Amino acid sequence: MKRISRIAGTSRPVLLGAAMVLLAATSASVAAADDGRGPLGVTAVAAATRHNVRVGALFSADRADDLTGNHFCTASVVHSARENLIVTAAHCVDADDASDLVFVPGYRAGRAPYGVWKVGRRFLPDGWSKGQHEDSDLAFAYVDERKGKRVEDVVGANRFAPGTETGATAVTVTGYPDARDTPISCTNKPSAHSSTQQRIDCPGFSGGTSGSPWVNGDHEVVGVLGGHEQGGDTDDTSYSVVLGREAAALYRDAVTVP
Repeated sequence: MKRISRIAGTSRPVLLGAAMVLLAATSASVAAADDGRGPLGVTAVAAATRHNVRVGALFSADRADDLTGNHFCTASVVHSARENLIVTAAHCVDADDASDLVFVPGYRAGRAPYGVWKVGRRFLPDGWSKGQHEDSDLAFAYVDERKGKRVEDVVGANRFAPGTETGATAVTVTGYPDARDTPISCTNKPSAHSSTQQRIDCPGFSGGTSGSPWVNGDHEVVGVLGGHEQGGDTDDTSYSVVLGREAAALYRDAVTVP
């Protein structure tokens, strides 16, 4: 397990600074993405765009006053009628030390340009709650209002899109390695690992990137980094559960429960 580093845990060091350039230069693929977002399989620092700020880092609430270097997972805002929903990996939010969390969208360099949002009620599938099954490594959570506003009002949201065919188009994965204070992103085409798991080859996605959304060109979340080996045991290949009927049912619960 390398995708999550709890507050007191450990994780593999991640490449920093100029090493990210080397990452890109040595990537296996430099073919252009079919949706125009750049070369496939190349990881770089994510630009601060209006779409990327929907992705944020998760912190323990007791670290909210000192954010630098204290994040451990990634999450992102997905659309709901209440405009208060985030999606992440189940293994990010079900542990004993995950009882009090905050979500910081658009987090960079120790700063919270769009605020610090308290994470409230969580929704985990039965397959994870009852047995931590890797095919159920997905979760939703509400975030509380902040200063009279809802998180989707502030940063927008991607649409959660279960049932999308794996590899139908390129996706962009954006997440926060726990040894960096800026997000990274990579675009590539996912492929089937099994009937219930999908994979993507993108270098540098180390501990802390669990929960990173896989977003297609229509701004739809079609995967969430986690699943097989809680996201993978190397930094260069990442996994997600296939977002099928269980994911669709979980989303319905999250958007309809009063």
